[in-house]
Amino acid sequence: MSNMNAKLMLNERHILSENVFVEMVVWLLSSPLAKSNPDFKYRLALVVNGNCVLRYDNEAGKGDHKHIGEDEIPYIFTTPKALLEDFWSDVDNRRF
Repeated sequence: MSNMNAKLMLNERHILSENVFVEMVVWLLSSPLAKSNPDFKYRLALVVNGNCVLRYDNEAGKGDHKHIGEDEIPYIFTTPKALLEDFWSDVDNRRF
């Protein structure tokens, strides 16, 4: 991560079953990413059988978005709490 004064806010892995886990990483940034919310860098992923089937992330130049399978969909970031709620709602609604 190039943001030198970034502070790790969340780094968790949740095992949901033998072949399913969630990994969540959220950083508080000292300077904003281009085309993204100004304060946070995040990566939230649902992995099934070694394949990432759902991912919320933001990257410089691309902005906030989520991946559902092969599809990339814009995501409107409001707060870290809403981000986690939206992600877990999508996880809960997935059929594996």
